[in-house]
Amino acid sequence: SCDDTAAAVICGDGTVLSDVLASQVGVHEQYGGVKPDAAQAAHKENIDRAVEAALEKANIKPEELSAVAVTVGPGLALCLQVGILKALSIAAQHQLPVVPVHHMEAHAMVTRLPDPKTGLPSVVQFPALILLVSGGHNMLVLTRALGRHTIIGNTLDDSIGEAFDKTARLLGIDTIPGGPQLEKMGKEGDPKAYAHRLPLPLSKSHKQSANSCDFSYAGLKTSVRDLVKAETKRVKAEHAESEWETQLRRTYCDIAASFQAVAVKHLVQRMERAIKWVKEMEPNVQHVVVAGGVAANQLVRSSLTAVVEAGGLQMVCPPIRLCTDNGVMIAWTGLERMKLGLYDAPPSANAVEYSVEVRPRWPLGERDPRSTAPAGGRYGK
Repeated sequence: SCDDTAAAVICGDGTVLSDVLASQVGVHEQYGGVKPDAAQAAHKENIDRAVEAALEKANIKPEELSAVAVTVGPGLALCLQVGILKALSIAAQHQLPVVPVHHMEAHAMVTRLPDPKTGLPSVVQFPALILLVSGGHNMLVLTRALGRHTIIGNTLDDSIGEAFDKTARLLGIDTIPGGPQLEKMGKEGDPKAYAHRLPLPLSKSHKQSANSCDFSYAGLKTSVRDLVKAETKRVKAEHAESEWETQLRRTYCDIAASFQAVAVKHLVQRMERAIKWVKEMEPNVQHVVVAGGVAANQLVRSSLTAVVEAGGLQMVCPPIRLCTDNGVMIAWTGLERMKLGLYDAPPSANAVEYSVEVRPRWPLGERDPRSTAPAGGRYGK
């Protein structure tokens, strides 16, 4: 929907025949982030190659497909258009149904993919509590069925993924996304070293949001920025220039560890409250799904697992390789929607460009009145 180009082919039983990702990280790193027109150009360059590779690896011809699933939102409109037009051209040429897929729903639904080793179905059953954590989204959702979502908590400003990426850049990490490298730095640092200088988000607020399941990471980002500036100045004042690199590395690792500890503690507090809310709303809930790119972070996983199990529920995360954007999650969600009859008829060749609506801002569901945040993160307002 924004960063990379992906395609996959799966069978009706969930067997993954191919999974292809054309990374565009190099393009984004040139600009220090995602530049819409450059991202669109990269998608256009990679889309045909990615689809052809997915079909070749699956040993499938386009006419042998049963349907074509495609992300229609939320995301960058320029990038979404590239994928949609490719999907529609295949569907029109071979008269295949088209399945429009919500990108964030797909992140959650991929946890229902059958286990490839055992062939057993996923344990995830509805209703379920879902935490979506990525660069553009940070929300807690009660899902009663595919397409039936109630947002019980959202970000008031920035997502945890945005905070991770911004902190990574402040600490000199220039890879995109910066979260994985920040996690590595954090493992070398002391999480208690600077935690006292990084206030827990919403902890001192008297607003309704302080007692909700909403998130806020903008203030933490600002605190990290000020801390990095102050500690960099201190290190350079207290040490000889020949020692700067070594001393700054140690300091930055401590800041990375402290930032992660505070950021994840905020997630844990909100999750703890969300579990109580959801149990009141749906007493039969059994599962908590944590999905999105930040779900690959080990501290996030271990900390949330502890609070979820303490609440008597079972936590489920996608495999690490399926946490970040991928074609498998779109294909699988498309398959689930197909089974429910949620698809569009094959497009006619002369109306391809108008067959599926691009939805760059697409709220996942209705908002619980106790949530004071907007309805959908960066791309869902």
